[in-house]
Amino acid sequence: MFVLGNFFQATAVVLGYLIEALWWLIVIRALLSWVSPDPYNPIVQFIERTTEPVLAPFRRLIPTHRIGIDLSPLLALLLLYFLKIFLIQTLLGLAVRFH
Repeated sequence: MFVLGNFFQATAVVLGYLIEALWWLIVIRALLSWVSPDPYNPIVQFIERTTEPVLAPFRRLIPTHRIGIDLSPLLALLLLYFLKIFLIQTLLGLAVRFH
């Protein structure tokens, strides 16, 4: 059963890296929103395309026109933090049980 434990551990590590990368992309996107970057810059386009699927549901949940501030990055970061704690720790716990 150690193979299954290794699988859970590898999955947890890879998901942890993906969540961390997405977390930083959202932070960068929030910072970019303060400076009005060139929308044709490929790096800016990549960041927007990568983070928009995560941020869009939160924008529908709390529209910015009601309060004047876009809280979607903050809510997305909180969700990613929760997933990192809950999901990664659960997978690592399973990995330990199967070793």
